[in-house]
This record gives sequence, C-alpha cells and structure tokens, in this order.
Amino acid sequence: MARRDTPEINAGSMADIAFLLLIFFLVTTTMDVDAGISRRLPEKQPPEAPDPPIIKEKNVFEVIINMKDELLIEGEYAKVKDVRQLAIDFIDNGGGIGNPISDFGETEGQECSWCQGAKNPDSSVHPNKAIISLKTDRSTTYGTFIKVQNELGGAYTDLRNRLSQEEYGQLYTDIVTELEKDKGNEVLKGKISRIRTMYPEIISEGEN
Repeated sequence: MARRDTPEINAGSMADIAFLLLIFFLVTTTMDVDAGISRRLPEKQPPEAPDPPIIKEKNVFEVIINMKDELLIEGEYAKVKDVRQLAIDFIDNGGGIGNPISDFGETEGQECSWCQGAKNPDSSVHPNKAIISLKTDRSTTYGTFIKVQNELGGAYTDLRNRLSQEEYGQLYTDIVTELEKDKGNEVLKGKISRIRTMYPEIISEGEN
C-alpha cells in the first residue's frame, strides 16, 4: 500500500511577513516621552550652619492650588492671569530694610532703592526677604501647576528686565541670551549676577 506524506504548511514566508510587520511598526510608531522640568535643588547645609532666621508672615506670599485647580492667593480667590501682577506687587513692594547684600559690601541691611512698589507696611519689606510659597493639593492637575509656576517665574523675569533696562539699557533676558553665545564673557556674568542679587528668585514649593 502506498504511503501518504503528511502535508505541511510552509511557514517560511509567514515568518518573513511577521518580521517585516515588526520592522514597519517599529519605524512608524511614535512614542511619547515625558519631559521633566529643569530645577536646581538647594545645596545641603553644613552641620555648622546657623539656624534659619524667623520669617515674618508679611514676607510670605502664599499661593494655594486646591483639588479643583482653583487659586487662593493671600486668602482670596484669583485667576491664573492675575498671578504675575500680584507677585510683582509683593516682591517689589520695598516696604522696609532687607538682608545685607555681601556682594555689594553691605554689613547692614538697606532699603530697596530700585523698588517701585507701594511700600505697603503689611507686605514684603525687600526683594531678598520676599518668599513666594506655592502649595498644591495631591489632586491638582499638572497643567495648572505649570501655568502658575510659569507666571511666578515670569514675575521675577519682568522685574529683572525692568531693572536691567534701567541699569544697562538692555533687557535681562537679552543679556542671558548673549551669555549663552559667549559663555566666557565676564562682563555679562557680572551684570546677570548683579540683577539676580537685587531680585533673587525665592520660591518655596510644597503640598498643602
């Protein structure tokens, strides 16, 4: 009796097709990559560092974002578009004596002669004492947090631009751009350092 051969399926071509499909999907598929925020962490304090100074309530600008993405600034509801100007008014208030600026050779605190604020006795006394406290809820959305953070950073940029224009006839942001092209320029570094010393960015972030 004749022996029958068991029919087989030629899988060689199917393997080639699967391989080609794999390559196709690898080439055409886009992958979302989470982009982080560049933040410089504070340096660790040495053991012999003195105790932090007592911070007066009027020198703290409190910004709270609740679980519904609603803003509460200094105890009152506000909108994101209001954050920058409110922060500028607080930082630039110039209502008293600041901490000594060692870069300027000061041994005692001075009034802010470059501030143009209302000098409200119930608000911050000096830019180097003005602290912005940004607190969020665990359910606060990432988008709202970034918007508020950008507005707070923008407040410092606006103040630095104004001061730089008065001091050097050039915007602070333009000087920073020039330094990126000429990283070894000590004159530009000096200008930037001076502006940042006069308007130091002091933002505290935490969870409410």
